[in-house]
Formats: sequence, structure tokens, C-alpha cells
Amino acid sequence: MGYLDDAFLGLRPWTRARVSQMLEESSGRIDDANANGRPTAGEAESIYEAIEHELQPDIEGPCLSGEGSARLESVYTVARAISGTPLRDSYHVGSTIVNDYGRPYQNGFNNYSGASGYASLGRFALYARGEFQGASSAAGYSTTLAQAFSTLDGTSFLNPSTGLPYSQPTIPLGPIGAATQGRFLEAYVSVQFLKHVISFGKHDEWLGPAQGGSLAYSNNAENIYAFQIDRTEPLHVPLLSRVTGPFRWEFLIGPLRGHTLMPNPAYIAMPSPTTANVINPGDPWIHVEKVSFRPTENLEFGFERTAMFGGEGHSPVTLHTFLKSFFSTVNVSAAVKDGRDDPGARFGAFDFSYRLPFVRNWFTIYTDAFAHDDVSPVDAPRRASVRPGLYLSHVPRVPKLDIRVEGVSTDPNTSRSQNGSFMYWEAIERQGYTNQGQLFGDWVGREDKGGQAWITYHLSGDEWIQAIMRRQKADPDFIAGGTTLDDIGFQVVKRIGKDFEIDGNFTLEHWNAPIYLPGVQSVTTTNVRLTWWPQRKVSF
Repeated sequence: MGYLDDAFLGLRPWTRARVSQMLEESSGRIDDANANGRPTAGEAESIYEAIEHELQPDIEGPCLSGEGSARLESVYTVARAISGTPLRDSYHVGSTIVNDYGRPYQNGFNNYSGASGYASLGRFALYARGEFQGASSAAGYSTTLAQAFSTLDGTSFLNPSTGLPYSQPTIPLGPIGAATQGRFLEAYVSVQFLKHVISFGKHDEWLGPAQGGSLAYSNNAENIYAFQIDRTEPLHVPLLSRVTGPFRWEFLIGPLRGHTLMPNPAYIAMPSPTTANVINPGDPWIHVEKVSFRPTENLEFGFERTAMFGGEGHSPVTLHTFLKSFFSTVNVSAAVKDGRDDPGARFGAFDFSYRLPFVRNWFTIYTDAFAHDDVSPVDAPRRASVRPGLYLSHVPRVPKLDIRVEGVSTDPNTSRSQNGSFMYWEAIERQGYTNQGQLFGDWVGREDKGGQAWITYHLSGDEWIQAIMRRQKADPDFIAGGTTLDDIGFQVVKRIGKDFEIDGNFTLEHWNAPIYLPGVQSVTTTNVRLTWWPQRKVSF
């Protein structure tokens, strides 16, 4: 709405200290807007007050002093009821629930109950968000369908003693047992140093300006354990920043999980158009680096790079293989690809967001783009996946209503984009851009098109009513017969007092995937989430 000009949308989440600075920067503008009677001033003030209430325990306390503190941040429970057969395979046919940290879910009743909290002492901090997860059992994929997907991925292996396909985490071969487990969604230790946060553990990451997905890195899959360096405050460099504006950067490195293809004489590679008797490695590592710039108050753009390297049975994870993947920018021969000097699967991303002149307080356009085996989508736009979007921050005469629309395609116009063997797939790491079987990029998948739309009416700064629409469509040359998924959902978020929230949503979904089940399938999902923010902070 024009009250804040230096929020980096392409690098999220933000630290609490950074959000506090944002509040300080916007407070004067909101006060002036109130004095001048701007229509959006009341809505902006409501958002400001909601965020200020959330940050109050930290704003009141000492900043980076020797005094320590601990806080129970939230306690919550989520009840999820699903009727019909849901999809949970973002690497192939799609997912009924997206951007949900790879939580288990099936037809029937599912529950997730947990808590979050943190402790800090000077520059050091410990944060954790953990939960107990429960999901129903399910039939899963038949061995015939699992074998079809294995052949498609180039991971088709038979056990000679049984004649059955070797089951991979990216293929939910049935039957699937009921899930009862505990899991940390986030858990890390950190230290602040020269306006950087250096940390190790499980972190949230969202490396794009869009709301529905991030092509480079999202929370669609379980978070990985990673070492991270994050520049939390914009950096101004004399002379350089006159051109680029202030900028931020981030780096992380850690292992993926669920890549279980490794040399094993008990399994025989089956000849197929993509396997050719090759046995793939398992459990690669990834490193991600991104830098974002704000050359003007209306424009932000960023460059990102992801590299998957190493893996058991292929090349060791060493300083040598890391440096090869970090600095390599050119294609390599087949001999190098299969050897110790393989730089790995490299992906480049570019994104921007721009508040249009004359309507900068109303209208923002943005795009997230992603390319495989190219330095950047800017260099190879025809080989890039894209997620463009537009955001109307408030409707004329209705300042509490906003509208957002995004499209997405991972099927660029190139001969390489066939049979799902280009975007998010790699000749060595054939279980692809996944962690524990789910894509950690955009939920839309490997060779798909789709989009999302949101219409939101804000009851207050932390309460709203929202209608959501989503579509996903896979190309028939990727999934035999193609797939189509359409859903429409409604969400209501309401506070009881300041610190207790009820979040309810209902989604009706229709999907058609002839390779899986005949005919159009209907799925309904009902979620009720209860959250308590104790606002309790203990100093020590």
C-alpha cells in the first residue's frame, strides 16, 4: 500500500529484529496518512498493530545484551478431515495439500499438534517448532503403477527374487500404513554477527516473490538440515548502491533425504528408454545462494542458484566436489558427468517485483523464473519455467479487499521438456528436486501448467475471509493420459481476544488422472486449526 519500501519479498522469512525495523520505518508514513485521511490508513494501522502485538515481548526486552530470555511462542492443534482419494505425489501426478512441509495425510482423519518457542542469550539463539503427526492408512499405488512411474523416472529396478519393482520414496507404493510420528518442522541454533545470522538446523525458506509457490525453494517438502548464512539487513555499498540499491544475500548447504538409489547387486537395472542399465546414486547434497537488490523504491530483483552434488556411489561430498559445483557454469562431457568431477545438477533462478508507476500504492507485478542447466533464466528465457503474478493491494473504495492472481508453467518451449525429464529431473539424480519424496520447489511439478487466485477480505490486521482457486494440468507426454486438478477453497481466520486464533478452511477438489484411477475423482478437505500465543517471556 506504499507505506514500506525496503521489504525484500524474494528472501523470506524475515527475522523478528528486521520486522521491528520495518515497523519503525512505516509508522511515520501511517501517521501522516491518517492525518491526511488516506483511505488505506486505517487498514495499514490495523496490520501495524497486529504485528506490533506479536513482537511486543521482544521489543520490550534488551537487544543483544548479556541478558537471556526464553519464550513459549505458540501451542496449536490442526484437525484435518479428508473424504475421497487425495493425491500426495508432487513429483508425478500432483498433491491435494501443497506447501505443507511434507506432512503425511490420507483419506480420513489427520491431526498435527505441536508448539514453538525460542531462547536467546546475547547474540545466540535457539528456536524449535515441533509437532506430533497422525495420518490414516491408505491403499497407495499398485505395483503396476509404481513400475510405470519408475520406468518414467529412469529408476526402474526389479528385485530378482520377487520380480517386483524396488520401491522408492518418490513413489508411494501401497499399502501405506497409518502414520504416528514426531517431527521438528524447524529447529536451529544461531548467532548474530555483523548483521548476519549464522545458523545450523532446519529452517523455513521461501526464495521468490510469489505467494502460491517458489520455483527455487519453498516449504512444499520437509525442511532439510542445513548450515546457513543470512544477511538480515540491507547492505549499502558506497557508489555501487547508487546503481544496485541496497542488497541482501543468503547461502545454505545441507543433505537431501529420500534419494535411495545406490549401487546394490541385489537389484538389476531394467532396460528402458531412460535407464540404459545405469544405477543411480543416493542422498546428494545441495547448496543454495541468492542475492537480491532494490535499485528503486518500486523495483526488486534477485538471482539464485541451486546445485545438487555428490551422493553415495557417485561422487563423495568433499570440499573438492563442493567447489566444482559452486564455480562451474558450463556444460560437461558424459565422462565428467559420470565421474568424480561432476559439478552436479545446477539450476538458476531470477525474480523481480515491480510496483507500477502512478499506481505504486495499488498494483504490483512480479515474476519468478527458473532454469535447469543454464546460468540464469535471463540468459535462456525459452528454457525457463515461470510463475508470473499480479497483486492488487486494495480494491478502489474497498481498502480491506485485495486480489492476487498467479500463473505457473514448468513446461518451457524446448525439445528437452518431454517425458518429465527436464525441469526438476536430472540424469544422475533421477529422484530429482525432492526431499523425502516431495518437491522442495514449486508444487506444480515437473512438466505442468497451472495457476492460483486469491480474493481476501481483511476483517482486521490478523483476521480475514478468503476464497482460493487452484489448477494444475500435466502434459500427456509426461503422465500418460495427462492429469487435471482443480480446487476451490474458503478460509476464515478469526481471533478470540488477542492471543487465541481459530483458522478454518474447506476445499473441494476434482482431479482426473487416468493412469491412477478411472474417471473424475472428488476430494473434500476440512481443516480446523486452533492456536494459542501465550505471550509469555521469561528473562534469566
